[in-house]
Amino acid sequence: MPTLRALECLVAVLDAGSITEAAAALHMSQPALSHQLAALEKEIGAPVVERLPRGVRATPVGRAVEADARAALAAADRVVGTGKATARGAGGQLRVACAESMTAGLLAPVLRTWLRRNPLVRLQLTEATSADELARLVESGAADVAIGPRPTRWAGPAEIIGTEEIVAVLPTGHPLAERKRVTLAQLCDEPLVHYDPANGLAQWLDAETTRRGLTPAIAMRTRQAVTAAQLAAAGLGPALVPTTAIPGGLAAVLRRLTPPIERDLMCLLGNPSDPLVRRFTTDVAKRGVGVPASVTAKLDQQA
Repeated sequence: MPTLRALECLVAVLDAGSITEAAAALHMSQPALSHQLAALEKEIGAPVVERLPRGVRATPVGRAVEADARAALAAADRVVGTGKATARGAGGQLRVACAESMTAGLLAPVLRTWLRRNPLVRLQLTEATSADELARLVESGAADVAIGPRPTRWAGPAEIIGTEEIVAVLPTGHPLAERKRVTLAQLCDEPLVHYDPANGLAQWLDAETTRRGLTPAIAMRTRQAVTAAQLAAAGLGPALVPTTAIPGGLAAVLRRLTPPIERDLMCLLGNPSDPLVRRFTTDVAKRGVGVPASVTAKLDQQA
């Protein structure tokens, strides 16, 4: 197989039209350059340049391989450039997994800024419906970093980026809307918009109600927290929804719970020494848990 040095010599000779000038451009001796060309011609089995009284020119074989030689050198340059950029955290590929309910509110603003500042980084996003699924993606090597609630089992490195409050979403005119705060027991007396078992929030909320000796009535189930908030607003029943998943401007009544119910949000790290993982995690932690301003205003107004 021809070496990159031999291909570099061929391209330099074709560009300069002279062995002497090509050797000078590459800071090589003429014999050394001629040796590289000879090795390439031996590998191919035919001459690639023709010596003229003044200078050299490509043979038909040389012309045939010139484009591929240039492409190989360009690819080698990209390999080095990408490697250096990745080593300093400015390039490469980052595979991010995120809880579905947090993609729009928390992750999207970070991704927008990240891509603008790091145009050489290729981002791959995978959404998951549960914290345990996020953990499996990182453990299996399918994701470099995962953002979501605390999984039931995780022994690897992680960083807490904040807490997520669970609040009650009530349709306008609902009897509980008259209260400043509501209890989980009061909500469980109502048929709730709950979550499909495939959504990790269903298991987490079931554990919270069981711990308090409560059994909620279920009006209907949905896979998405955003949809649960919208269904509650439409009058299909109260819903327990993370503040990060409540759409801004939702036409519904929001009530905090007493006592409050919160859960940790974390970054699960596949390889914390990876420069891209470190920088991305730092940016996510710096931004913190984002909640739409209209949601925060509505909760603060009703407190």
